[in-house]
Amino acid sequence: MGKEVAYIFATQGHTVSYQLGKMILPQLEEGRHGAQVAGRFFFEDNNYILMKGNPLGERLAAVVRRDGILLMGCDQCCYERGIADRLSEGIPIGCFPDLYRALAPAGVDQVITL
Repeated sequence: MGKEVAYIFATQGHTVSYQLGKMILPQLEEGRHGAQVAGRFFFEDNNYILMKGNPLGERLAAVVRRDGILLMGCDQCCYERGIADRLSEGIPIGCFPDLYRALAPAGVDQVITL
């Protein structure tokens, strides 16, 4: 399929709802993204998508289960928002050392920060 990529969602605003929800996720759902996605890491308020019951997060979780993609929330961001224990099942929280370890086997070629 091509290069292994990882996404870091750091920008606030419509990044997750628009870029992920309306652009990237539909491509993944339809199998036409063009790159193998190894993982996604979420900062700040972007972590709310990872909470149980979030409609966009549920769509993302379905693709993750199907394709074996890592999802990880920033631990400090989740603790500050009081949501660390309210994320969908199987989504870990951590910081960059945890992310590096989790993505190491994938041999990521490119990291994209949005």
